[in-house]
Amino acid sequence: MSVVFVHQGPGLTQESYEEAVRRLTGRSRMESPDDWPVPGLLVHVTGQGEHGFRIVDVWESEEAAGRFFEAVAPILDEVGIKNDVESYPAHTFVR
Repeated sequence: MSVVFVHQGPGLTQESYEEAVRRLTGRSRMESPDDWPVPGLLVHVTGQGEHGFRIVDVWESEEAAGRFFEAVAPILDEVGIKNDVESYPAHTFVR
């Protein structure tokens, strides 16, 4: 079952996100699911909202998301992202 993750909170800014992407991939931006270090990403969206910068990911499973978070956690610590992550099973997912 696909799972939705919403990231936001202190330390998560467009600049810190872009720095994390550079450290993770060596690129300035993510453009394809193939850019991720693990398979399973279905959707990745970022943007500035009323309450700060936000990342929304949809993963094919909790296990896939877990593998990604294991890979990215040290980088998030390095760039100072200490964000809250809300997650929930997707009720409906349409491609």
